[in-house]
Amino acid sequence: MATPFQRLQAIDALRGLVMLIMMVDHVRETFYLHHQVPDPMLIPGTDEPLFFSRMIAHLCAPVFVLLTGLSAYLYQHKHNSIQMTREFLIKRGLFLVFLELIVINFAWTAQFPPDVVYLQVIWAIGFSMIALSAVIGLPKKWLWLLSLVIIFGHNLLDTVSFADIPMMHQLWLILHERGWIEFGEVIRFRTSYPVLPWIGVIILGYCIGTSVFGDSTSVRKRNRTLLTFGMVSIALFVVLRLANIYGDQAWLMMPTLSETFMSFMNLTKYPPSLLFILWNVGIGLVLLVMLQKIETKSWIKPLVVIGSVPMFFYIVHLYVLKLLYVFAVQQFGMTHGEYFGVNDVSTLWFIAIALSILLYPLMRAFAKFKHGNKHITILKYL
Repeated sequence: MATPFQRLQAIDALRGLVMLIMMVDHVRETFYLHHQVPDPMLIPGTDEPLFFSRMIAHLCAPVFVLLTGLSAYLYQHKHNSIQMTREFLIKRGLFLVFLELIVINFAWTAQFPPDVVYLQVIWAIGFSMIALSAVIGLPKKWLWLLSLVIIFGHNLLDTVSFADIPMMHQLWLILHERGWIEFGEVIRFRTSYPVLPWIGVIILGYCIGTSVFGDSTSVRKRNRTLLTFGMVSIALFVVLRLANIYGDQAWLMMPTLSETFMSFMNLTKYPPSLLFILWNVGIGLVLLVMLQKIETKSWIKPLVVIGSVPMFFYIVHLYVLKLLYVFAVQQFGMTHGEYFGVNDVSTLWFIAIALSILLYPLMRAFAKFKHGNKHITILKYL
C-alpha cells in the first residue's frame, strides 16, 4: 500500500519537471521577444525548434492546475476534513491572487504602481482554488459531471459576447475571453488566463484524487487507473483532432509533412481549448505514472526538491530573468530592434539549463528550511 509520502514524491517530481520546462518558456519570453509567437501559432514563418519548444511548454499550466486539484484531495484525505480543506483552498487561493497582482506582475513589468496588471497562470490557479473550495462538498458524481461539462463544453461558448453589456463583459473576460478590463486611464487588467476552463481542470484533478488515491488502492492499481485516464484522454484528443470539427481551430494539410504535423498540434492555450486540455492532461498523467516507477531513484531528487517549493522557484526565477535582461541590455544594448535577444532557440535551452543548475542549491536550502519549519504558516503556500 502506498504511503502519503510515496505519493507526494511522484507528484512533486512531476511538478518539478514542468517547472523546469516552464523555465525554458520564460527564458523565451525574456530573450526571444523579437520572435514572439501568437496563440495559436502561425505555422508559416515559425521555425520548428521554436514551435516545438512552445508546444512542450504547453504542458506546464494544465499539469500544474491538475496537480493542484489532486493535492487538494490529498490534503483533505490527510486531515479528514472538508472544512479544513475549504479554508486552506480559500486562503492559498487569495494568497496566489495577491502574489500575481503585486509580486509577480512587478517581475514582468518592473512598474510600481503598475498601469497594467497581467492576470496570468498564478491568478488562474488562485481563482480556481477558490472555485474548488465552493464545490468540494458535492457528491463525487456531480463533481465529475461539473468538471467534464466545463472541459468538454466551454468551447461552445467561444462565440458568446457581452460587449454591449459592460458589467457582463468584464465578468466574461475573467471567465472565458482574453481581453482588457480598463478602469479609465488609471489601470488596465489583461485577462491572459480566463479561468473557466482551468476551474474544470482543477476539479478534474480533485476527482482523480478521490477515485485513485484511496487508502485501499495499491500502487499497481493506482498506476493502472492513472495510465488508463491518461491514454483515454490522449485517444480522445487524437479522434477529435482527426475529426477536425470541434474543440479547437481546424488543422490544415500543409506543403510539408512537418508543417502538417505542426498544424495538427497547433492548439489554443488562451483560454485552453478542449483539445489542448485533453492532450496535455493525458501526457501529464502518463508522466506521473512513469515518475511513480522511478521516484526512489537518487537522480530524480532534484525534480522532487524543486516541485516541493514551486512558488518560491517561480518567483525567484522570474526576478533572476529580469535582472539578467537588465544586465544584458546594459552590456550589449538592444540587439534586435527594441529588444535584446539571442539568435536561436538552442541558446534559450542552454540559458534555461544553466539557470536551473545554478538555482538548485537555493531551492534545496529553501526546501530544507520549509520542511523543518512547518509551524510557519506562510511556508505552506510556497
